[in-house]
Amino acid sequence: MTKNRTYALTGFAAALYIFLSWAFADHQFSGNWWNANAIADSNIFTYLLLLAIIAAGLLQAQRAEQRAPAALPPAPLPAGQFDDPAGWKLLMGNIGLALVWMPVRFFVGREWLAAGEEKLRSDSWMKGGTALKGFWTNSVAVPEKGRPAITYGWFRDFLQYMLDHQWYTWFAKVIAIGEALVGLGLIVGALVGIAAFFGTVLNFNFQLAGSASTNPVLFGLGVLLVLAWKVAGWWGLDRVLLPRLGTPWAPGRRFIETAADSEQRSPEVRMAR
Repeated sequence: MTKNRTYALTGFAAALYIFLSWAFADHQFSGNWWNANAIADSNIFTYLLLLAIIAAGLLQAQRAEQRAPAALPPAPLPAGQFDDPAGWKLLMGNIGLALVWMPVRFFVGREWLAAGEEKLRSDSWMKGGTALKGFWTNSVAVPEKGRPAITYGWFRDFLQYMLDHQWYTWFAKVIAIGEALVGLGLIVGALVGIAAFFGTVLNFNFQLAGSASTNPVLFGLGVLLVLAWKVAGWWGLDRVLLPRLGTPWAPGRRFIETAADSEQRSPEVRMAR
């Protein structure tokens, strides 16, 4: 990735963030510069996040190699295994293109953080869950004419079960805290794949309950973040977390070091030495 290409990529990432904030959010560039009652919706964060994208791009450009390394011949694939297109592999697994995921992360994360903050400040969500009770009650209602909000009967029965057992009294807190954590994780780039996954779970359930709103957009972008989990948080805490924690199929340095320490401390090892 050369400097000039990185500069162009930075411009694209900044333009993408501006487009997402303009097309799929309200008053991100025109409104209160600072709103103490809805901090995540304050306009100052729009410009701070945009500045973070540009700063990351400039820093990456300064570190960019002027010449691309020679491409290695592709390794033979196991029998029955298909390869992915080169562009898809670059987008989903190359840290040079991690800039592309910053605007997506910031937009989706801010939407979740703003939604969670609003609920955390609301007594109807945090004290009794009456807001969630009203949402579920409206969702399970079957009108005499027209289509009900919920298409699938099994999901309507599930919500009715939760209503009958007053699960909204504690489930509302789970949703409020979960939305805020998803948003925070995406913005700071901490375990992006996991945060985006739980965000899509929320979107999926809201849509099953008959609520469209921003859920289709956030769901689609969230799925892309899940697929790009390896590099989506490179400009964030995942740059440190993923090498340390690793994955279930490839433990990171933290678990390898712990295993090595345990082995050194075991009596059998000390006696053998």
